[in-house]
Amino acid sequence: MGRRPVLPALADPHAEAFLEMMAASRGAARATIASYGNDLAHLAAHLRGRGLAEASEHDLGDYMRALSRAGASPATAARRRSAIRQFYRFLLEEGRRGDDPSARLDAPRRGRALPKLLSRAEVEALVAAARARGDGPAARRLAAMLEVLYASGLRVSELAALPLGAIDRSGRFLRVRGKGGKERLAPLGEAAAAAIAAYMELRASFLPDPDRPSRFLFPSRGAAGHVTTARIAQMLKELGAPAGIDPRRLSPHVLRHAFATHLLEGGADLRAVQQMLGHADISTTQVYTHVAGERLRRVVEAHHPLAAKPRVSRGK
Repeated sequence: MGRRPVLPALADPHAEAFLEMMAASRGAARATIASYGNDLAHLAAHLRGRGLAEASEHDLGDYMRALSRAGASPATAARRRSAIRQFYRFLLEEGRRGDDPSARLDAPRRGRALPKLLSRAEVEALVAAARARGDGPAARRLAAMLEVLYASGLRVSELAALPLGAIDRSGRFLRVRGKGGKERLAPLGEAAAAAIAAYMELRASFLPDPDRPSRFLFPSRGAAGHVTTARIAQMLKELGAPAGIDPRRLSPHVLRHAFATHLLEGGADLRAVQQMLGHADISTTQVYTHVAGERLRRVVEAHHPLAAKPRVSRGK
C-alpha cells in the first residue's frame, strides 16, 4: 500500500472528511489537497466561528464579494469557488446537509485573456514545416511529437515522460498518466500513429546507451533520460519562421488549446473533451467553449450574408 497523504490540519470535521475523500476516492495530488484545505480554512475564517456546514447561500455570496473587495485575482476567486462547490456537493451527497448553498454561486468574472489559439491552417503549416526538415532522426522525432501533441491534447510534461508502452494494442489510443497519478486514454489519430511508426525506425539513435533499452518513447542522453519539456518548447518555436507563425505564439500548451478548441468547434461533447484533457473540474474545460464560440462568431460576421449588414424593417 502507498503512504497515506498528509492532510492539512483543519478544525472543521466536515472539511477533514472532504479532504479524506479527495485523497482516498479521487486520488487528488498532495498539492491539490493542500490548496482545497487552504481555501476552506479561508472561508471558515470569514464565517467567524460558525461551522462550514452551517453556511447559507447568503454567507457564501458575501464571502465571494469580500474576496473581490479585498482585491483577490480572478484566478484565486475562481479556484476558491471551485473548492467551495465541490465541498458542499460532498456534504449534500453524504447526507450531511439537505441542500447545496453553493449551487447558485456566480462564477467570478475572469479578467485573464482567453488561451492563445492556432487555426487548423496554422497547425497544418507547422506539420508541413516539420516534414520539410527531411527524413533524419531529429526530423522524424519532431514530427512525431508535434502530431501527438495536436492529436492527443497532452500536457508537455506528459509527452516528455511518455513510456514506450503507452500506445495501446489497437494503436488508436495512448495510456497517459497525468496529474495526481490519474490514468486516462487519449486519442491517437492515423497521422500521429504513422508519425510515431516512422520515428520508431530511428528511435535507437537517441538512446543514451545503444546496448541498454530505455522505457521512454522519446529517450535522450540528458540526465532525465527523456527529452525535456524545455527542449520540446524550443523545437516548436524553431518551426515558427518556416511555418509563417510568430514564434511567440507557439508552445506545447498552445497545441493543447488547439486540440480542445478544434474538437468543440467540430461538435465534440464538453465532457468528452474534459476526459481527454484530464481536467478534474469541467469549469477548467469550459474556457474552450468561449474560445470556440468567439471564433465561430467572427466567422459568421465575416461570411454570413445576413451578418454583413443590418436588416431593414418594413414600416407600415
